[in-house]
Amino acid sequence: MSDIINLNLFELVSNIKDKKVSSNEVTNAYIERSKKSKHLNSYNEETFDDALKKSKEFDSKPNFSKKLPGVPIAVKDLFCTKNVKTTASSKILNNFIPTYESTVTQNLWNEGAILLGKLNCDEFAMGSSNETSYFGNVVSPIDKNLVPGGSSGGSASALAAKLTPTTIGTDTGGSIRQPASFTGTVGLKPTYGSCSRYGIVAFASSLDQAGPMTKNVKDSALMLEVMSSFDNKDSTSIDFKRPSYSKDLSIDIKGKKIGIPKEYRVDGMSEEIEKLWEDGKNYLKNCGAEILDISLPHTKFALPTYYIVAPAEASSNLARYDGVKYGFRTEGKNLIDMYEKTRSEGFGEEVKRRIMIGTYVLSSGYYDAYYLKAQKVRRLIKNDFNDAFQIVDAILTPSTPSSAFKIGEKLNDPVSMYLNDIFTVPVNLAGLPGISIPAGLDRKGYPLGLQIIGKPFDEQNILNIAYSMEDKINFKFDAKDWWMK
Repeated sequence: MSDIINLNLFELVSNIKDKKVSSNEVTNAYIERSKKSKHLNSYNEETFDDALKKSKEFDSKPNFSKKLPGVPIAVKDLFCTKNVKTTASSKILNNFIPTYESTVTQNLWNEGAILLGKLNCDEFAMGSSNETSYFGNVVSPIDKNLVPGGSSGGSASALAAKLTPTTIGTDTGGSIRQPASFTGTVGLKPTYGSCSRYGIVAFASSLDQAGPMTKNVKDSALMLEVMSSFDNKDSTSIDFKRPSYSKDLSIDIKGKKIGIPKEYRVDGMSEEIEKLWEDGKNYLKNCGAEILDISLPHTKFALPTYYIVAPAEASSNLARYDGVKYGFRTEGKNLIDMYEKTRSEGFGEEVKRRIMIGTYVLSSGYYDAYYLKAQKVRRLIKNDFNDAFQIVDAILTPSTPSSAFKIGEKLNDPVSMYLNDIFTVPVNLAGLPGISIPAGLDRKGYPLGLQIIGKPFDEQNILNIAYSMEDKINFKFDAKDWWMK
């Protein structure tokens, strides 16, 4: 059983197809490990009995033409799963059981995957540490005192702790790439419109994008193949020819031009991050790539722009949670009183903070001064990337300005928490693909990541670059199972 959980996704699929191991054995191995890992608080909802049942059904009538044949997978609790509770880690959705399936998770099940359960996250994906969840904070398997990152913290923690062979998250301002960096895993944020948003609990509709979180780049390529599809149910879904990302994966990046943006050298960035970035450039040179200095002049406005646009869209999206049709309800003296009490008691502090900011910037008299101006700056940020991609094939930056911080360290300082997204937010504002790969350790032995940013719908290119760097870096890190009962 212990050997099973150490396999990467590709190895797992191969072993199942070669009948070296059954789906039921694999599923049971992950379930037993998950049961012993309650301390991490990674799961919101467990579907272990159903997973075992489905694994036995698969073994009785196996279909090895599937890309994920009988592979058990736990997913972020932001994806609606039919007849399985979906809460977005919020009290206001604590009793919500969808009658439909998100397109992305349906794609997984269509390829033979089996649901293990729903993973904890920041409430409505609002956070960078997984401390805003109604169900309590998630603990990093790296160290009992560390956050796993957010908002896909439960996904990152479960993956790094080997409670699931792969997982999926959502990325609105870095919520896949930042936790991946904190836990020594691979996190890919695809181009906006590549993966359907249908059935994903919305935070900020023009920024949200689903993506895979995996043990290595090859697994990420396979997961993207399965997840990415055109969907008529999502008006922002883009119809384009999707490559066979895993089959076309290559370490040959000779002649590729990689940009290094000077604006990403921010005040207070540690020497460790600087060295990591320098090492990344050397790895790319050793792979035959050419390093070019570039400028993204409006990068300094990315965070304030994001924290106007995202709360504004959240204010609109979260207006539907009023206690009338579904979700949590508090009784009131009248309809307005019920609305106010339901939303006051149903939402956590961070969610209420962002709703208030969003409502303010959209209000009469402030819309032009804040929201409209932010959208104009967003366009300038996008233009910077467009100009850069005229001369480079991809861009290399750190994933985060530091390694994982301690639980509670930034909870009472929202601005400090927001600054943690400084390297990831511009990618979402521009709708670009970005991938974080583990690239080293800091002096405390905590993982650090490097981010590769690509042109729209050029995931194959950044996967190839990440794959070649992964080969050179040969990152090795394994949590010591301190949390196991």
